Amino acid sequence: MEKKTKLLFGLLFVIGLLAPFQDEIYIVFLMKVLCFALFACAFNLLLGFTGLLSFGHAAYFGGSAYITAFVCKEWGWTPEIGILAGVAVAAAMGYIVGSLAIRRQGIYFSMITLAMAQMVFFLALQFPFTHGEDGIQGVPRGKLFGLIDLSNDMAMYYFTFAIFVIVFAIIVRAVHSPFGQVLKSIRENESRAISLGYDVKRFKLLAFVLSAALSGAAGSTKTLVFQLATLTDVHWHASGEVVLMTLLGGLGTLLGPIFGAAVVVGLQNYLAGIGSWSTIATGAIFVVCVLAFRRGIVGEIIARLPGAKKQA
Repeated sequence: MEKKTKLLFGLLFVIGLLAPFQDEIYIVFLMKVLCFALFACAFNLLLGFTGLLSFGHAAYFGGSAYITAFVCKEWGWTPEIGILAGVAVAAAMGYIVGSLAIRRQGIYFSMITLAMAQMVFFLALQFPFTHGEDGIQGVPRGKLFGLIDLSNDMAMYYFTFAIFVIVFAIIVRAVHSPFGQVLKSIRENESRAISLGYDVKRFKLLAFVLSAALSGAAGSTKTLVFQLATLTDVHWHASGEVVLMTLLGGLGTLLGPIFGAAVVVGLQNYLAGIGSWSTIATGAIFVVCVLAFRRGIVGEIIARLPGAKKQA
């Protein structure tokens, strides 16, 4: 990673640390952006760097959300253990679905992920502990390590920000590791990767499980922020939103999903006041952005910077 990229990451880190001290943007909105940015970054690891399009990532985002909500509310687990439990379940789900999906390629792979995600949605609707359409409400944020009360929004923000930074660092490390280079080679030319002796199916499965687990971290964190888990978290619409966030921000870039998530969540928040017209306005804005930024927002910026590298 070049020096300019490190400086940019450092600048964004400082902005994240200072963000709660301004009065223009509501702190809960900032936490929502971080959660969905984390979700989009995890999804981008699979689509942008491995070339696998999943239409069912809401299953891991929402499944982890339900697990964290249940263990924290019903069993009284601490927030950090609740998140770890959600991530573990999301990883297990990713292993099961990934083992089936990687047997096929292209649209067939995508359809398998969508079908499995719809099964998860049905289970979430039927299982008693999920409370059906009501969801799990009133989830306590608890105390971090038994010391820090997360019911305070400022404390919750920095906890959310810390999780985001840790997961983002994992993604950056994975992308720039030999493992990440193999994933890129699979994305560019799978047949060539096979001819070079790589166990492509194993690498695909590892990427799928890692993406699912990190998506689970986003879902679990979102549950603690809003103190609820609902069917919206596992709905196919959530899977579509994360695809849109990734494409809008810049597919295959590290910062693209973050900007894409900020744009999508911002539009949903600030256009909500115009009622049902918000959907039309949002769609029109997306069409304009896609036509104007074919590589995504960050992708276009990188393409116009002389000597810029694509991993920025």
